[in-house]
Amino acid sequence: MKLIERAGLAALHRLDPETAHGLSIRALRAGLVPLAGPVTSPRLATTLAGLSLPNPIGLAAGFDKNATAVAALMRAGFGFIELGAATPRPQPGNPRPRLFRLTEDRAAINRFGFNNEGADAIAARMATRPKGIPVGLNLGANKDSSDRAADFATVLAVAGPHADFATVNVSSPNTERLRDLQGKAALAALLQGVLAVRATLPRPIPIFLKIAPDLTPPELEDLAEVALAARIDGVIATNTTLSRDGLKSAHKSQSGGLSGAPLFEKSTRILAQLSQLTAGQVPLIGVGGIGTADQAYEKIRAGASAVQLYTALVYGGLSLAADIARGLDALLARDGFTSVQEAVGTGRGTWT
Repeated sequence: MKLIERAGLAALHRLDPETAHGLSIRALRAGLVPLAGPVTSPRLATTLAGLSLPNPIGLAAGFDKNATAVAALMRAGFGFIELGAATPRPQPGNPRPRLFRLTEDRAAINRFGFNNEGADAIAARMATRPKGIPVGLNLGANKDSSDRAADFATVLAVAGPHADFATVNVSSPNTERLRDLQGKAALAALLQGVLAVRATLPRPIPIFLKIAPDLTPPELEDLAEVALAARIDGVIATNTTLSRDGLKSAHKSQSGGLSGAPLFEKSTRILAQLSQLTAGQVPLIGVGGIGTADQAYEKIRAGASAVQLYTALVYGGLSLAADIARGLDALLARDGFTSVQEAVGTGRGTWT
């Protein structure tokens, strides 16, 4: 991390977390943040559900909810980025404060509740983005919707023509009863509706499913069965957790989803179990607690074809993405792998 980035993070950490995040987005848009540019190598370049990635390090949804800093983020060293979540209609989300830093735990708790400017506004911005790395959109549902399952298809219809992939997010803990859509019958019906809309797009795009880390073994088995039957293009494992095990920070009892370092073990176990259940038939994207190249490598060896991060950027800065990609390249070379794909799942037994 460069001195200017370290100073910027220190200044932001003196502010309310949500205010600080808003300022970081504005700084990106204004060109005030140093950007790493493309990071790739023959080992790092990979394919995910047909998408060509310069490296397998992605930006998770939630950082740029409204697609206002897309061009800058595309130059920040990531191999792909995910925007949103977007809902059909704009909504303010839950009352503030709704984002909390857990500095001692290198974690965060949020209860945003899908605050965003709506699918139309987000799609319009996505339509003007430059060419480059794949850019996807996280699909959400309005809190007051009478048919939340239909909301996902609605957002895809609006924004799908401008996205390289889309993620069905039924795993946020901050919209009441949203996680109920992870049930076998409800999820199958929801995915059927989304895939029907995908078939009408001028350019069919990969559809991913984002799951919670708090699933029981039978629930995970059902989810794997549905994912295989629906023939979705990938599963993102995992979203935030409701668990508070082992936390030290003052804000540890705040309600919402926990992300960051404490999630690493729980999310990696779910990832590895899902890899075993799907037997490599569905690409997996590992998310949860990644803050170093070693952790990204561990997710890949547990079964992930690519990974995503977000909370670690709060503590390590935006340059972390490029640092992790370069570190991953060195780890692959150390262990004799000539590509990311060769390493996928080679350490799954450690976690299952």
